[in-house]
Amino acid sequence: MEDTKASKVKGTILLIEDDPAIRRMLNIAFQDTGLKAVEAETGNDGIKAVIHHKPDLVLLDIGLPDISGLEVVQNVRGWSKVPIIVLSANGQEGLKVQCLEQGADDYVTKPFGVAELMARIRVVLRREISAKSPSESPVFVAGNLRVDLSAREVYLGSERIRLTPLEYKLLTTLIKHAGKIVTHRQLLAEVWGPDYTEESQYLRLYIGYLRKKLSDGAACIVNEPGVGYRLTVPEAVAE
Repeated sequence: MEDTKASKVKGTILLIEDDPAIRRMLNIAFQDTGLKAVEAETGNDGIKAVIHHKPDLVLLDIGLPDISGLEVVQNVRGWSKVPIIVLSANGQEGLKVQCLEQGADDYVTKPFGVAELMARIRVVLRREISAKSPSESPVFVAGNLRVDLSAREVYLGSERIRLTPLEYKLLTTLIKHAGKIVTHRQLLAEVWGPDYTEESQYLRLYIGYLRKKLSDGAACIVNEPGVGYRLTVPEAVAE
C-alpha cells in the first residue's frame, strides 16, 4: 500500500486547480499529514489567495479557465518566493522549461501518483525550512555524502573525494537547489556564466564526471530529459 502521508512536515498548501476530482483526491491525501489545503479554481483567484493566505507551498494546475498557470507563476514570482509545484497534463519539454525558468520549483505531469506528489511536497517544504534555519556549520549531508561548504571538501563516508573547481561548483549548485529540477540553461549560467547557456555539451560532460566520482554516494543526479537535472537526496539536510 502506498504511503501518502507527508509525515513530520506541516504547512498550508494552496491548491489552484479547476478539476474538483483532483482537489477532492488531494484533500483526502492531506488528511492526518499536518498539511492544510486552501483551494482556488482560477488563476486570478489563486493569485489573490497567495496574498491572503500566505501559503507555505502552491500546487498549480497549468490549464486554468481564465489565465494560464505560467502567467500565475510569472505574476507571483514578481513579489513572492513561495514554492510552486506545477501540475499539468501537458508533458511538453518546452512548457516544463518555461515554467521552471520563470520560477516554478517543480513540475509534475498528470496523471501522477499521490505518493510521488507527496514526496515532492515534502522535499520542497523541508528545503524551505532548512533555508530559513540559521546554520553555524554549513555542511550538507545526505546518506554517506558529506559536503563541507566552508572548507570546500567532499566526502563519501571517511574518504575524501577530489573534485576539480568546475565539478565542485556544479555539485554545490545542485545542492543549493536539492530536490528541484534545474534547467540546462540555469546550470550553465550559474556554473559557466551567461555566455555559455547554449553549451550543453559542457554540462553533459561534467555531469558524467560527477556521477562517476560520486557513484558510491547517496546523492543521485537525475536527468530530466530535455529539461535539466535534479539532485535527489532523500532526507537530505543542511546542518
